[in-house]
Parts: sequence; C-alpha cells; structure tokens
Amino acid sequence: MSSSQESWGSRLGLILAMAGNAVGLGNFLRFPVQAIQHGGGAFIIPYLVCFLLMGIPLLWVEWATGRFGGKKGNHSTPFILHELDPKRALWKYVGVFGIFTNIAVAAYYCYLESWTLNYIWIFIQGGFNEIGQEGVANYFASYTTMDQNYSAIFFWLICLFLNTYILSKGLSGGVEKAAKVGMPLLLLFGLFLAYKGITLKAGEFGALLDGTVGLNFLWTPNFDSIWNTEVWLAAAGQIFFTLSVGMGSIQCYAAYVRSKQDIALNAMSAGWMNEFVEVVLGSSILIPIAIGYLGVDQVVELTKSGGLGLGFKTLPYLFTQWGSLLGAVAGICWFGLLFFAGITSSLAMGTPVMAFLRDEFGWGRRSSAWTFGLIVLLLGAPTVFFFNEGVFDEYDYWAGTVSLVLFALLEVILFAWIFGMDQGWKEINEGADMKIPSIYRFIIKYVTPFILLAVFLGSLPDILFKIQNPGNIYVQGARLLLLALYAGIAFVVYLAYRRRKARA
Repeated sequence: MSSSQESWGSRLGLILAMAGNAVGLGNFLRFPVQAIQHGGGAFIIPYLVCFLLMGIPLLWVEWATGRFGGKKGNHSTPFILHELDPKRALWKYVGVFGIFTNIAVAAYYCYLESWTLNYIWIFIQGGFNEIGQEGVANYFASYTTMDQNYSAIFFWLICLFLNTYILSKGLSGGVEKAAKVGMPLLLLFGLFLAYKGITLKAGEFGALLDGTVGLNFLWTPNFDSIWNTEVWLAAAGQIFFTLSVGMGSIQCYAAYVRSKQDIALNAMSAGWMNEFVEVVLGSSILIPIAIGYLGVDQVVELTKSGGLGLGFKTLPYLFTQWGSLLGAVAGICWFGLLFFAGITSSLAMGTPVMAFLRDEFGWGRRSSAWTFGLIVLLLGAPTVFFFNEGVFDEYDYWAGTVSLVLFALLEVILFAWIFGMDQGWKEINEGADMKIPSIYRFIIKYVTPFILLAVFLGSLPDILFKIQNPGNIYVQGARLLLLALYAGIAFVVYLAYRRRKARA
C-alpha cells in the first residue's frame, strides 16, 4: 500500500492530530517557567506578537507547502520542497532537516516521555507517600542514573513500542485514533488540575498561600522587560517549541489532506487550540500549586533549573500533601496529561520518516514504522545511558533548537521569495472558508523572515560558543552521531532522487 493511499478519517481527527503534534511537554513544563523568567505577565506581549507575526504565518506556510507537495504525490519535506523549486537540487537537502529533526528529537523525546509512565506507576503504587520532598528529588536523580535504576530502560522500551505500534496502524487507524483519545483526556486532566491549583487555599492540605497568589505572580507584568531583546528571543523560541514548526511534521500531515480542503482554518484551529492549552492550562497548574506550598522566592529559585525540576522533583511531593487518594489521582492526572501531550507529539515525528520510505522505496506501513522505531532505539540509547553526561541536552540543543530555526528560515524564504507569494497566497487560500487578512501577505514575505533571521542571528553567539567548546567525550560523540545522521539521510535522499530520474 503506497503512502498516497493514506488519508485522514475526518476533519476533526486531522485538527486534533495537528493540535496534538503542537501540544507537548513544553506547554506545561517550559512555558510557565519562561514567563516567570522573562517578565511575568509582560512576557505574554512579545509572546503573542511572535505568535501572530511568526507562528500563524509559519503554520499557513507549512500547511500550504505540505498540501501542495501532497498533490504531486510527495509526503516528506525533501521532495515537498523540491516541488516548490524543481530546478535547484539544493532544496532537497534543506528538506533533509524535516526528516533529521524528527528522528533526532524523537530519540531523546521518547525517553523523556517514558518518565511520565514510570511516575504514573509509582503513584498507582503509592510510592511517593512516605519519602518526603528530598526523597522525591533523589528519586529523579537515581532514575536517570543507569547504575542505580534500570526501570528507566524498561519504561523507555515500553514507550518506544507504543509509539511504533500506533504508527504501524497508519494515519486514520493509528495516529488519528490516538489523538481522538489523547487530546480529550489531556484537556480533562488539565482542567481538573487547573481547578485544583487555582482554588488552593492557604492552610488547606498544608498550603502556605492561596493558588491565586501564584497565578497573580505569574501574570504580574514587569513592563521593563519588554525592551529586552533576550525576552523577545525567548518568546520567539517558545513559539517554535509550542507549535512544532520547523520540523517537517506539519508538512507531512498536511500532505495527506484533500486538495480543496480548507487549510487556512485548519491551521488556525490547531494553533489556537495549542495556545489555549499552553496559556490557560499551562499557566494554571505548575506555578500556582508550587507557589502555594513553597512561596514565591523558593519557586523563583527553582525555575532557574527549568521546568523539569519543578515538574518531576517538586510537584509529585506536593501532590502527596493532598492525602493518599486525592494525591494519587492528582499525580496520575499530571503525568497522564504529560504522557498524552508527549505521545501525540512523538507520533507526529515518525510520520515524515515513514512517508519518505513509503514514497521513495515502496515500503509497507508496518515495515517503515518498525524501521523508524529501530532507528530511534539505536540513536536514543546514548541519551538514556549517558543522560548525566550531557548527551540528552546536546541532542535537544542541535536538533530541538538550532535545526528548527534554520529550517523555518530557509523554508519561508523558499515559499515567499522563490516559489513566490502569488502562488503561495493562492495555495494558502484555496478552498478556504475564512478570508485571511491581506496584511498577512506582506507579513509572510517580509516580517516573518525578518523575525526568523533575528532569532537565528541572536542565537549565533551561543552556536559559535558550542562549536568552539568541544565538551566531554560523550558530547563529542553525540555531535558526531547527529552529523552522521544528517549525512546519512542526505545520501538516502540522493539515492531516492536518482531512482526518480531512472523511473522518469
């Protein structure tokens, strides 16, 4: 069965899958920490500006690019981008980022995702009830150290198997069904926890402050921060994390929509659903509960180590203050929410790889899915066994940050300046039920590339510092693996192009 025979079962399923692709762990662990670190309520101003001027335009560009490539029988970015400029071979190798990024991010993301399964199991057993705050924090440290806790490997393999099995069932039979189950449960768990966080009362279950204190602190604006370029870079970076743009998964999903289907409204629906989850739910759980128990100063100090520390080292202990039953329910809801946020995103990472193998080499759905699973297993093993040596962070930096910005910058230049805004604007609006404001034609061509270039140039000093700093042997090995992965994919794309020419 060729990939061209794949399709979405329903428009709702497509939107939920696209929203699931965007809604990830960063919505609940990264966003509230970013807001606190960059001006509280004032952070939402550059954040929304970046969403409107960069996020929404990139969503339209990637949906339009994907559907255009799908009409030509292409479902992965190397040949989707090639269709936009068939005369230049360069774009196929830019499109390699759309496969490379998904494999490399999935390699460490599945490990992070597997943590949530383990924590759910611990809450079911009541394992956090008697060990105290220090014990919960120490559990996380021991869990990520292989010589002390091998259960991490077990849950990682379970998570890999679940992802691969669902992918092997196809779009409508696997990914779409997972989104239809996972997204409603995610929202249900999120609403329950947000309600508990906001309504937390001082003195109730040992809380020091009301939950509204944390919410007010999070959204109290520090307007001085708006003029700080670092804040704008952080806001733009959060948009990348939250919308999953610059990865190639959106183009792949969009390549399977019908040629006249409304992609303008679909993109908006998925984008704004993600914003609701992030801004409303993401800000109403972690910070209000943490500040309610620990106070503002301690939480501000804890945010310096990022959202993982709060989410995995602190919150499990705070839930135990609610009693054994309610604490277990809250813990299961919190890590269940994170699991569904994670798996709906990681499923999107496998689809472009499968589509490429099926389009170019005629592989079956199952064989391409299990091949993706095997690649992620081999590439992800160093992030599991050498987590504390910096391999996880190295993957995250190069594949989950630098590659996203670079690919998004190049694809919007291709779409707006080489493919051309006349054709591009027509493609975005084809079949649209909504009228897109004409100002976005100007924004896509000039403003979005400018913001992306500013983000990339703003990150350049850090990139150069990373390159000049060799790091330890594990970090060096991680970089070589990533470089070899990109080169290997580029070579396979070259072989696929030769096959195409031979067939022609």
